[in-house]
Amino acid sequence: MFSLKQWQANNEWQNWVGYERAQPEQKLMPASVVELQDIIKQARKDKKRVRVTGAAHSFSGCAKPEEIAVSLHHMRGLISVDTEAKLATLHAGTYLHEIGEALKAHGLALENMGDVQAQTIAGAASTATHGTGMTLGSIANQVVGWEWVDGRGELHSHQRGNPQTDDLGNALHVSLGMLGVFTKLTLRVVDLYGLQERNEVMDFADGLANFHKNTQSHRHLEWFLFPGTNKLQQKTLSVIEPKPMSHAQKLKDTFDSVVTLNGAFYVLCELARMNPEWSKKVSQISANSIPNTKREGYSYEVFPTPRGVKFNESEYFIKLSDFDACITEVNQILLKDNKHSHFPIEVRTHKGETGMLSPTQGEDCAVLSFHVYKGMDCEPLFKWLYEYMKKWQGRPHWGKVNKLSHIELQNLYPKLNRFLQIRREYDPDNVFMNRWLEDKFLNHRL
Repeated sequence: MFSLKQWQANNEWQNWVGYERAQPEQKLMPASVVELQDIIKQARKDKKRVRVTGAAHSFSGCAKPEEIAVSLHHMRGLISVDTEAKLATLHAGTYLHEIGEALKAHGLALENMGDVQAQTIAGAASTATHGTGMTLGSIANQVVGWEWVDGRGELHSHQRGNPQTDDLGNALHVSLGMLGVFTKLTLRVVDLYGLQERNEVMDFADGLANFHKNTQSHRHLEWFLFPGTNKLQQKTLSVIEPKPMSHAQKLKDTFDSVVTLNGAFYVLCELARMNPEWSKKVSQISANSIPNTKREGYSYEVFPTPRGVKFNESEYFIKLSDFDACITEVNQILLKDNKHSHFPIEVRTHKGETGMLSPTQGEDCAVLSFHVYKGMDCEPLFKWLYEYMKKWQGRPHWGKVNKLSHIELQNLYPKLNRFLQIRREYDPDNVFMNRWLEDKFLNHRL
């Protein structure tokens, strides 16, 4: 979770895992739209660049603040709710973990979430942070209205229109903060609901044989494939009547976070870090230690999963129709050479979206996430992954490690040049760029 104390006490900025670091000249925390406008106007005048850093949970350099770092920590909370239209407007700095309780008071909930709730709503929407579900999209897809301050310090608002004609909406859909700083977001929400989570371990062949059937019969399905083992953990979430999570389950979640993740799994990860050749054995121990479990509660209580061990991550979207062939080949490759990877590969599904920078590019997708324990060399796995995913036209999650070049991204995102045209309209002086964004989107240093 974001720490205000650490933000104020430390001149250095770093992301969650600590691999992206910067020493910005200023770290600013506006408490109003007017204050934010003044910051941006002054930055433009001084020819300085601004990045909003959110909860610093991106693994990529997209939020890296090289000159002026801005946090919206003082611009949080639920602004308004339209219970009849099922719409909720939030300040952009609101953290995901704050939204569930706020909406519950109105009998409402987010349509979908991922299993991490540390991010701000603006950061999650800007990077297409997502959960899983064949009929469900990302946080960005739930947004129907944006308010933002552009690179001149001017305030704008836009309501999502027809996706076939609404170029601005399709650019705002996933923008990485390149059009401006979001101040408010209006989201489409749903009636309050509960979820039942079930986890079971199975052989790879059995999981794959029933994968597509299970994606249809469950609102959410997720895999954790242990590299080099032929085993996976399958997690399903099904809708139930809304009810709070039991006190006993909350205590168990805390125990799992402190003892299982921060304790036992941490020890295994350290063994793999000190002895990379043991990583396959560590993966086997982990796969054999996963119990079959069940959890129930309000959706916002069940979605999050404790993350007690830090890691680096790279993630790719592929066509759902290519999933069986791709995951079978990935499993076979890692059975022969697990590339010192012992973290399970996370597999999710994702409905196609129309955003210009959406990794789905309008197609239903399977999403494969690869993790490497902090302190271990991630290059062998991530370099192989970068080359391997070319075969499947894999598109990266913007908040994860991304080795693709500007030319490669142009080939994968047909509307990239149109997005960049719109970006120049709202940020002609490149106030919101950094080196990582320049490499990906401008192909040159400014």
